[in-house]
Amino acid sequence: MKFAQEDLRSTASPADSADDAGVSLSTRPGFEEKFYDQFVPELLTSYSSVGGLNNRDAHNMPSTRAVGQICEGLLQLLFPGFHDDDAVHHGTLAELTRERITAVGIRLEDQVRKSVRIGDPQKPTGRTPPILRQFFHSLSAVRELLRTDIEAAYEGDPAARFSEEIILSYPFIEAIAIQRLAHILYVAGAPIIPRMMTEWAHSRTGIDIHPGAKIGSHFFIDHGTGVVIGETCTIGKNVKLYHGVTLGARSFVKDQAGHIVKGGKRHPNVGDNVTIYPNSTILGGETVIGANSTIGANVFLMHSVPADSLVVYEEKQLVVRDKSARRIEVALDWII
Repeated sequence: MKFAQEDLRSTASPADSADDAGVSLSTRPGFEEKFYDQFVPELLTSYSSVGGLNNRDAHNMPSTRAVGQICEGLLQLLFPGFHDDDAVHHGTLAELTRERITAVGIRLEDQVRKSVRIGDPQKPTGRTPPILRQFFHSLSAVRELLRTDIEAAYEGDPAARFSEEIILSYPFIEAIAIQRLAHILYVAGAPIIPRMMTEWAHSRTGIDIHPGAKIGSHFFIDHGTGVVIGETCTIGKNVKLYHGVTLGARSFVKDQAGHIVKGGKRHPNVGDNVTIYPNSTILGGETVIGANSTIGANVFLMHSVPADSLVVYEEKQLVVRDKSARRIEVALDWII
């Protein structure tokens, strides 16, 4: 081994030695200014053959960075002063709101216009103005829904001391705020942008909610990490989920060529006043969780359960019981 090392050193160039010493390649003796140009042709060939290029002439797709900036601006509009370096002075609120909604609107208009023109970036479609009008008209309604979500978190978590704490430190608030906004764009027909928004929130919170999901008021996700809610889910009012819950698809229909058929109802419905405890998985577009039901931890469920059900495992067996028959007993509850 000693001789091999010596042989390697004897064939090393001064530039290799400089690299070992932590010297930048561009400062080495004999370095050519266009050293990296030799790698360009292969990469250009890859762009042509593999794709994955956002070309202004051919696609001009939305920008992930711009959508992230839009999400930041929207959070500032929804919660003034909570996503800023300092509190907002009441005397400047009106002017600040005008500035922020204009800045967000200009950015969002550009991204929505690109999304509706995918495939023909120069062709006006007339779809952008009505999408933006519907979106910005809905901001106050989204704030009202978020107020109910904050109330649900305060009532549902004994660790919560005041509502401001929830806005500042609970990841689910950021995730549901962006999802509720993205859902408006989704319903209005904006392509791609809604999914980019919820993936931005997913990357920050660990909570993955598709913009297509319909979610009622007073929604709460405790802890939140690892929660997945699919596109065609419908969730009622006063629903509480814990970390690791999946509301997913059971299977995918395929066409004669073996390709997945897009669309269709694939994810479960959850009724009002349902609680689903950690790491439970509920699958299928025909699966309905009846109102006032409780799904215990680690349950795997692919069929519907009636209202007032308690679903738990007992000695490795799944048991579905009538909750009304147990109301005389001490209420079963878990606090995480």
